[in-house]
Amino acid sequence: MRAGPAARRRPAKVDAVGWWLKAFGGLVVVFFILPTLFVIPMSFGESTTFQFPPQGFTLRLYENFFTNPVWLASLGNSFIVATLTALLATTVGTAAAVALSRMEGRLARFVRTLLMVPIVAPAIVVAVAVYIAFLGWQLTGTVAGYVLAHTAIAVPYVLVSVTGALGGIDPQLLRAAASLGSPPWRAFLRVTMPLISRGVLTGAIFSFIVSFDEVVLALFLRSPVFHTMPVQMYNSVTVEIDPTISAASSLMVVATTIVFVLPQLLRGRARRR
Repeated sequence: MRAGPAARRRPAKVDAVGWWLKAFGGLVVVFFILPTLFVIPMSFGESTTFQFPPQGFTLRLYENFFTNPVWLASLGNSFIVATLTALLATTVGTAAAVALSRMEGRLARFVRTLLMVPIVAPAIVVAVAVYIAFLGWQLTGTVAGYVLAHTAIAVPYVLVSVTGALGGIDPQLLRAAASLGSPPWRAFLRVTMPLISRGVLTGAIFSFIVSFDEVVLALFLRSPVFHTMPVQMYNSVTVEIDPTISAASSLMVVATTIVFVLPQLLRGRARRR
């Protein structure tokens, strides 16, 4: 029996993403990339002030950056604080995500909401609260103060990332490990951690970037002898007119891009193998 014309008719393809949504997404991408298109060319200009389009070509601003002890010290401080923040935030966020995944009810929802407050609260409100508390604890201007403050705002990123990874784990795997005599800590290391490792790595990367780029808390916690690179960049614009900030901004953009893109490239190479 032959199929009728309606049966032979193929369903028309429907684009789930309309052209207007693609165009809007493209405009958003351009909006975020546009400052970089101005800053990077300015870092190679010969002008002693901010000028666009840049005149001439020179590496003088990069030479100033890598020979100025103030810029180098602030860069080193940022790397130290960001690295320690990533380690602490990843540990705390992963532990919180695993614990909350095994809890149900209002308490779990309340704790999860409480941990997400730093990501939605205004930065200035968090900074004032942290400054008042740390001033009494004598943590302002210290590495520990920076790390603790940045960890508080970085933990939500780890929590979201690891919670998403935990959602894809089959509970039967943990039951099977327990039935074979594996204690909870060994089941976590041998079963859970390998399955959520990508979520943990993603959370660690976000924690590092959040700490490395954070400026509001850093402005409140800074001291004459210790401050991070975003604070030095802020000072170079407000306190003094130093075009070296163009080179510093370009280096931060490149470093942030490498931190985001490198894991993706390594993951793609591992899949091809």
